[in-house]
Amino acid sequence: MLQTHRTAWQRPAGGVDWQEEVARFEAEYPDLDTLEVILPDSNGVLRGKWLPGSALRKVFESGVALPFSLFGLDVWGREVEETGMHIETGDKDGVCWPVPGSLRAVPWAERPTAQVLLSMHDRDGTAFMCDPRHVLARMANRLGEHGLTATAAFELEFYLFEDKDDGDWSSAPTPIFSTHLGPARQNMYALSDLEALMPLVDEIRRSADAQDIPADAAVSEAAPGQFELNLHYQRDPLRAADDAVLLRRLVAGVARKHNLKASFMAKPFVEWPGNGMHVHVSMEDGTGNIFADPETGETRLGYAIRGLLDTMPEAHLLFVSTFNGFRRMQPGSYAPTSICWGYDNRSVALRVPAGTPASARIEHRIAGADANPYLVLTGVLAGMMQGVLGELPPPPAVDGNAYEKTAPRLTPWMDEAIDAFAASQRMKDAVGEEMHKVLVDIKRHELFAFGREISSLERQTYL
Repeated sequence: MLQTHRTAWQRPAGGVDWQEEVARFEAEYPDLDTLEVILPDSNGVLRGKWLPGSALRKVFESGVALPFSLFGLDVWGREVEETGMHIETGDKDGVCWPVPGSLRAVPWAERPTAQVLLSMHDRDGTAFMCDPRHVLARMANRLGEHGLTATAAFELEFYLFEDKDDGDWSSAPTPIFSTHLGPARQNMYALSDLEALMPLVDEIRRSADAQDIPADAAVSEAAPGQFELNLHYQRDPLRAADDAVLLRRLVAGVARKHNLKASFMAKPFVEWPGNGMHVHVSMEDGTGNIFADPETGETRLGYAIRGLLDTMPEAHLLFVSTFNGFRRMQPGSYAPTSICWGYDNRSVALRVPAGTPASARIEHRIAGADANPYLVLTGVLAGMMQGVLGELPPPPAVDGNAYEKTAPRLTPWMDEAIDAFAASQRMKDAVGEEMHKVLVDIKRHELFAFGREISSLERQTYL
């Protein structure tokens, strides 16, 4: 009976032939020991299974059974009952199918290992719309209905720490290089910091090449032990978000191999800048980048900026999705705190970088590095599409320090961001009713959990 039930699962419509991809991989890696199947959840946390290497073909032929309720977990991996996705439904399984082209070796693993991204479907092959990857795919399809596509690339910031054997991070961690002499060793763009970590940086680069993740520049950032990695542009938004998800995993894995911990936590320190996830986005029609057109490009770029500004307060929860992430929304974190834009200005939320007309784009600078890339890009594309279709001009660009201007502020409070998202019909349309409800339920649950915690500062003050 079980086997009959499993064979009833239908593959998603429009699926590609996987035989060639698997055969090519088997020929290159005949001694595969372990297969890691990876499913990014609502928070961008990677869930899945480790399977024997011999299961490779079975995964592509039959899919992988995983519970729908994985998308109803909080950031700690606990069931959030309010989502209605758990035992009250019988905690049913969906079927997860491999994302075409995502089968890759894992170079930093100790034994011959491969990984493959999954996406969740119902048993009849329809997409499960609480899977953030499907949410972004639907947004990309909506762009296509208007003759538009998006080109995107992410930039990710992270800190490196000496890894603790006991895993106890209850006290403030110490980033590498923090004991260097000097009053405040930012050492921005220092080649010496990259050279000091050459074995790690080289292995990250080699591993990215092996996994076909188009990592570009590596930069020593604005705090001790902070770095940034840039990704090349992808003309497929889904592939751009896949790159960001897998690059985070790669960096963490390679760092662990070198006895370091890589953290994409949005705000590990009060006194140092937070970790951001900047995304560069342009839009194309059949003739190319619509922002580069010599006659209409500047105007349509302004429309897209206006749409992003108008939707920014209600989309804020997609960009800053963790309790800690809202600590980054304070002046001094190198994060934008006001709803404004500017030309080649790193203090604004929306930056139009300097460059040639052909490279005209928007750099969206709000998201924390720990946010879900699929949902971040969904929110960005929703705002841009609204602007381009609405054809309203933006307010004047901000010159100089945006932190000192009087533009409306982005809230630094998670409860206000949740309420704005929950009340927004535009966000319900952007992510879909199912995902909208799940995100609100999960984030309110997480906020309540943090509210129940009594901090060490409270005990030091009042005990």
